[in-house]
Amino acid sequence: MIAKVSGFLGNVKSELIKVTWPTRKDTYASTVVVIAFVLLVAVFLWGVDNILSVLVKNLLS
Repeated sequence: MIAKVSGFLGNVKSELIKVTWPTRKDTYASTVVVIAFVLLVAVFLWGVDNILSVLVKNLLS
């Protein structure tokens, strides 16, 4: 059992060495893109919600 755990941890260590972590610049750029996209979708959904709200109010009145 200990040999399996030791082998597993050795494999984990060798895989972590292969990982290429993003640079600060890449992380910043990705964050800006995500925030911009979330804001764009939020504004779009807000607009659709307002249009549907007006249509429903007109249909019910």
